[in-house]
Amino acid sequence: MASLSLLHLLQTHSSAALLVVAASSLLFLFLLLRLIPGFTRRHAELPKVPAVPGLPIVGNLLQLKEKKPYKTFARMAQKHGPIYSIRTGSSSIIVLNSTNLAKEAMVTRFSSISTRKLSKALTILTSDKRMVATSDYNEFHKTVKKHILGNVLGAAAQKRHRLNRENLVENILSQFSEHVKTFSDLAVNFRNIFASELFILALKQALGSNIESVYVEELRVTLSREDLYKVLVLDMMEGAIEVDWRDFFPYLRWIPNRSVEKKIQNLSFRREVVMKALMNEQKKRMDSGKVLNCFFDYLVSEAKELSEHEISMLLWETIIETSDTTLVTTEWAMYELAKDKTRQARLYAELQNVCGEEKVTEEQLSKLPYLGAVFHETLRKYSPAPIVPIRYAHEDTELGGYHIPAGSQIAINIYGCNMDSNKWENPHEWMPERFVDEKYDPLDLYKTMAFGAGKRVCAGSLQAMLISCTAIGRFVQQFEWELGQGEEENVDTLGLTTHRLHPLLVKLRPRNQYIK
Repeated sequence: MASLSLLHLLQTHSSAALLVVAASSLLFLFLLLRLIPGFTRRHAELPKVPAVPGLPIVGNLLQLKEKKPYKTFARMAQKHGPIYSIRTGSSSIIVLNSTNLAKEAMVTRFSSISTRKLSKALTILTSDKRMVATSDYNEFHKTVKKHILGNVLGAAAQKRHRLNRENLVENILSQFSEHVKTFSDLAVNFRNIFASELFILALKQALGSNIESVYVEELRVTLSREDLYKVLVLDMMEGAIEVDWRDFFPYLRWIPNRSVEKKIQNLSFRREVVMKALMNEQKKRMDSGKVLNCFFDYLVSEAKELSEHEISMLLWETIIETSDTTLVTTEWAMYELAKDKTRQARLYAELQNVCGEEKVTEEQLSKLPYLGAVFHETLRKYSPAPIVPIRYAHEDTELGGYHIPAGSQIAINIYGCNMDSNKWENPHEWMPERFVDEKYDPLDLYKTMAFGAGKRVCAGSLQAMLISCTAIGRFVQQFEWELGQGEEENVDTLGLTTHRLHPLLVKLRPRNQYIK
């Protein structure tokens, strides 16, 4: 009966009835919006992100000609604020340059901004995101991160691999001592020694042993460990920062760019066949009944859901990331300490006070606040990953009070966050003292944004701290450090990264104190 009455009403008084129904609907919708927390704000009209003025067609590409975009972005932030958009050809990128905005993107808005946007080169080199660091946040990411934390990078795994880290430091110090005995007046190439030993550590963790050489059938050549380092680490780092102009003009991707394509495909092929050869050697070893404490043995036994190619990519990821990022931090830390004798002396005094004649150990790191400050201040000034790989918003969201439409590309400028003068006093100066301040928790690994934040926080942060802090402490305990001639001004970096362009050259003088 009610339906018939409503039908009759609509037929005889259609205009009035429609107005009543419309008004009732609007009132219901208004009440609904008021009852849902945050609904009104999320869907209200928010301002657009301010845009940096650019040129027709190319947008802001010419402003990035310095090829150190993290520095260019930080300078733009001084003029345009901590959040702005730039145009790179036909694409737009929203750039974040403050800690609060970075944390909002990484934590608060993570569910809306969790997808990676990779360049053509990175897509190929990561085998379309088959890595923990570059994969989208999905079931694959959760699975492989669980594996890598469980066997290589987690707290329990770090205890199992401790002997390898201790051997790394002892081997480096032994080579330093030998150099001083033989060439007392000559500077030592810090990187050559440190990088070589880091690579050995990476091989032991991934494959169980220090690989001296391996025969690669597809290349018909036997590669030495130095060759392996070049193929698996150096060449990959060079390829990762390769710029393909088609990334800036997606609608022109149909135009071939054969020189870049050939280079990246060749790098990927060489990496693939070398990893295959290394894995085949480990299969033979396992078939003989010899089992080792390494990532390969764990993955073969436990990661049944992963393909052989995915296992290869995970093994390679642990190798390159162990070999690279810790090198960047430790090399810059020793540069700053060698340049600044006062701060080096302060660190040495702390080490003497806590450790005496004993070697600094990982258990003592929490009792060495200035050593921790040296580590974190170096991360702040020279973050190994100055820009987080670009993400994009897969749904409408907001950042810093601005509307972020679905499909927006977002670059988080870690360098910009750590150079923000609103947060850091004299940000361009290396001042470890800032992290001894009581407002900083000495156990907080994430004082800076160098390790990221939220669900995608860096899996290797604990290992990086253990290796770098222990190494820095031991180096200063055993030697006085001084920069080689001309090194103070030798601070240029490599391309898009904060890697030193040239290896650090330092003079070492053994301390009189005997370290047991």
